Amino acid sequence: MNTPIVVVHPPAPEGGRRVTAHGETLGTAYGLTDLIEFLRRAGLDIATIDLYDDEVIDWQGGNHEVWAHEAE
Repeated sequence: MNTPIVVVHPPAPEGGRRVTAHGETLGTAYGLTDLIEFLRRAGLDIATIDLYDDEVIDWQGGNHEVWAHEAE
C-alpha cells in the first residue's frame, strides 16, 4: 500500500478539518468544495484524483461526509 498523498485530519472542535499534502498544511476545509480547491492550489490534478481512494487520501476521524466535531 502506498502512503496517501493527502491527509484530511479529524474535525477540529471549532469545525472544519485540516488538510495536508506531502506534509504541508493546505488549510482548513469545511466541505468537499474547500478540499478540492486546496488540492487545485497545491498543483494536484483534481480531474485524476479519486477523493474516495484510501491510497490517495487518508480520511482521519471520519469520511468525506464528516466535517464537524461531534461533542462527546
